[in-house]
Amino acid sequence: MTRVFTFIGGTSGPWKVEKVRCLAGAPMRVAERISVRSELVAEAIPERASGVTWVLSGATSNDRYVERHEKSALADRQQGLGRDAAVCAALIPIRKTVEWWLLAQDERRAIFEAQSRHIAIGMEYLPAIARRLHHCRDLGLDAPFDFLTWFEFAPEDEAAFESLLLELRASAEWQYVDREIEFRLRRDPL
Repeated sequence: MTRVFTFIGGTSGPWKVEKVRCLAGAPMRVAERISVRSELVAEAIPERASGVTWVLSGATSNDRYVERHEKSALADRQQGLGRDAAVCAALIPIRKTVEWWLLAQDERRAIFEAQSRHIAIGMEYLPAIARRLHHCRDLGLDAPFDFLTWFEFAPEDEAAFESLLLELRASAEWQYVDREIEFRLRRDPL
């Protein structure tokens, strides 16, 4: 099973960048297209390479902050990525504050779910919106982000995706986000 993924922003790739928003922290250079590779490529493609604007890598990991019943419910409802109808996507790199990482695991869980309802909110939008979380810190690289969040959905579910983002960004958890950039993408139907 592939655990490491690299997102390459540049002039080629199946996902066309339709919009970029910098919501917190420093912006990133704009790329025309994004490709997703199931391997670690971070240092193999220098940014000066022809057509490459930036490279971000992350690894899927064990589900953190979830309890058994939540993990089971997510698995039951989540549909996979790469569905034919899911021609819309979002890549949202996020970095959390030092204060977040100084909290103990149980304190982060309390903010994540008890206060912010992160899992409960996400469940409301399954199976229409598929998602995968990539942990940048797990790779041991000096990465500019802690997480790379990847979402795929059909055009008719775009309003629901907007609602999902509004709910999450209004939560107590987002007080700990100090860098967030949102790339909205579209690919040609398969």
